[in-house]
Amino acid sequence: MIFCGGRKLDLSSPVIMGVLNVTPDSFFPGSRYQGGVTAVEAAIRMLDWGASIIDIGGESSRPGAEKVSIGEEISRVAPVIRRLRNRRPDAVISVDTYNSETARLALSEGADIVNDITGLSSEEMIHVISENNAAVIIMHMRGDPATMSAMTDYRDVVGEVSAWLVERADRAIRAGISRERIILDPGIGFAKNAEQSIEILRNISKFKQLGFPLLVGHSRKSFISKITGTQVEERLEETLSISTYLYLKGVEIIRIHDVQEHGRIFGILKILNPCIANGRE
Repeated sequence: MIFCGGRKLDLSSPVIMGVLNVTPDSFFPGSRYQGGVTAVEAAIRMLDWGASIIDIGGESSRPGAEKVSIGEEISRVAPVIRRLRNRRPDAVISVDTYNSETARLALSEGADIVNDITGLSSEEMIHVISENNAAVIIMHMRGDPATMSAMTDYRDVVGEVSAWLVERADRAIRAGISRERIILDPGIGFAKNAEQSIEILRNISKFKQLGFPLLVGHSRKSFISKITGTQVEERLEETLSISTYLYLKGVEIIRIHDVQEHGRIFGILKILNPCIANGRE
């Protein structure tokens, strides 16, 4: 169970987080929604298809992505959050941002979770999350989207990323964010090359042992092309395969673009193996 504002999210079996990018330049064209009404309709479809969380982002975090102003980011995400909250009062909404000002406004509009790719690098972000009783996703990354591809010099990527996540979680707890509101994300593809991303996935059970709900975002990412050679538009089958693996490993939140296909597969998995919960196989 994770507490998100005044809502509770049952994580006794893996759930889907649907990606909703209100951007013109996110790496997968199929996830881009530039009109507020269109984005809300897409979010509602995702919820109907089985998503438990909608993750709304207004700035691309693909490698080499250019930053946008905070004002532009807010203008993209705030209307979508507001309209979605009005249309689906019970939806769990995440805002994908590392800007505390954006997070504060998004939470006031009805968001429940802050998905921070910088892993709470900002003291002000910690304060915003704590004062709003929001949940937080602490993701591991070095540098920023413009520089991270050159920052992959690990001796032990699994050990170093795990230690970093635990340190950031402990820091958040000391600053007033309750343990029941913290989710960890090893940051597949963020300052990790393909081999390192694969190594993290192979050792995902070690991240499950850190004592917090785990999120993995692998959907259609470039490391897949190192295995199969496919382009981003062609990586659905590979993404589904990895998602099934993560489901069977008990990863609590699986962040993906193709919600309809995942909803069908997860529905079958839940029927065939109802004992999958919190890593029990």
